[in-house]
Amino acid sequence: MKAVNEMKLQIESRSVNEAFARAAVAAFAAQLDPNIEDLSDIRTAVSEAVTNCIVHAYPDSVGKIYIWAGIYENGLFKVRIKDKGCGIADIRQAMEPLFTTLGGERAGLGFAVMESFCDKIKVTSKIEKGTVVTLEKIFSGRSATDDRV
Repeated sequence: MKAVNEMKLQIESRSVNEAFARAAVAAFAAQLDPNIEDLSDIRTAVSEAVTNCIVHAYPDSVGKIYIWAGIYENGLFKVRIKDKGCGIADIRQAMEPLFTTLGGERAGLGFAVMESFCDKIKVTSKIEKGTVVTLEKIFSGRSATDDRV
């Protein structure tokens, strides 16, 4: 299935860029005329995914975060957040609520939050190659084939 519209964004893994990424993806998703709750859900999920890249993928350096978003038929919205950082050794363990490799103030809820706000989440990772998080959400607003989109 091919997206009817898409966008790409590349940012540095700096905490100041997290809000920009969240806002940019939400602005793109606005084409589907989502309700406030759906828009808030995707903003929160993107925020968590980008924060994971900033905190975990590049813990001692600044790297690139690649964001792609696509609008599909019937209100399907996909977002892919990719890094070329250190990767995740055990994805299943990393996705467990309360698991964190950093301790301290980190709650280990990033993936759980993403899962709770999206219809589907997929995570792939390779050590020293990076991680890709794909989020899917179906918005109940306009269809992507609506001529106002």
